[in-house]
Amino acid sequence: MKHHALEQLQAVANVNPDYPRPVPEMSRRQRLERWAQLLELSRHDGLSTLRETEYKPAKERALMRADNSPISVAFADPVLRAAGLENDSYGEAKRFFELSDRQLHHLVCYCHFGATVSAARATRYVRAMAAASDRKGILARLRNIFVL
Repeated sequence: MKHHALEQLQAVANVNPDYPRPVPEMSRRQRLERWAQLLELSRHDGLSTLRETEYKPAKERALMRADNSPISVAFADPVLRAAGLENDSYGEAKRFFELSDRQLHHLVCYCHFGATVSAARATRYVRAMAAASDRKGILARLRNIFVL
């Protein structure tokens, strides 16, 4: 490997000393809030849902995806990808946003909305999950089970 001074490199290339910028750590709530903002700004009337997520074996469910889904809206965002979102699959959304199968099922499953879910409805649900992430204690966890 040959080393050059920054001034020498600038003569032959565009050098950006800020690249790559370190990605700040995002909390679960911050990731969910970012997702909600993206859904809110989404220009899609209906986002695709996933069929029968509750009936699929875990390995198959983890690989499920659909174009133009609430999850694909999140994956299209460079900030969430830089924070570690690797693809737009059900399993990756579950891991990255720290969601239970129940929570993700209620957001993206066909049985709740039909073929599409409105971006506004998905936004409300993701925001509710973000707000619930701050709640601690047994009563808060029970509330999350029954409300979300």
